[in-house]
Amino acid sequence: MSGGSVGEDEKPDFSERFRQDFETLLKWRRDVRRFRTDPLPTGLLDHLLHLADLAPSVGNSQPWRIVIVESPDKRSEVTACFEAENETAANTYDDNKAALYRQLKLSGLKEAPVHLAVFSDEDPAQGHGLGRMTMPETLAYSTVSMIHTFWLAARAEGVGVGWVSILDPAAVSEILQVDESWRLVAYLCVGFPEEEHIDPELERVRWQSRSPLETRLFRR
Repeated sequence: MSGGSVGEDEKPDFSERFRQDFETLLKWRRDVRRFRTDPLPTGLLDHLLHLADLAPSVGNSQPWRIVIVESPDKRSEVTACFEAENETAANTYDDNKAALYRQLKLSGLKEAPVHLAVFSDEDPAQGHGLGRMTMPETLAYSTVSMIHTFWLAARAEGVGVGWVSILDPAAVSEILQVDESWRLVAYLCVGFPEEEHIDPELERVRWQSRSPLETRLFRR
């Protein structure tokens, strides 16, 4: 940002260098599965979470509920849940694809120093229902927006994030004993990456390449 610090009510002037750096940040925002085990510096996680809390939400409802999973026992239970669901998923593929699937590293649950379970409150009092009467799923979409904001903030600090989706949401909710109105959106592994890559791992192992935007862009 050019011109030094900007006041809260002053329009920011994003420099060309800032815009280039932002594009680089987007390109280097990768799903990390291989983490170093050393902890994050004191205060960094709290800083990242406060930045993530700046994310937009439907009706200004801020429906995200973040559980920092510190208990070794609960982490072990979540890891066991992942391993069971991962084996079930592997069995849905034919022999060749199943063999490749089992070679994939799909979580950093055992190595990552930080585990975050991110839930969305499906009926928050905050926001008074504004904007979600016809599309209640916008609460979960808002939570995803917060997650992406956290991801970019973490990457800017050299911290990696991995989204573990191969989990039974009901089982995780029970393990963590959360409110019944909370819906699991993401289980995140957070820590410094063991290695850095600008290309997605699933491309490197030839599971699935990214497709051009033009194949997913329509006009009416």
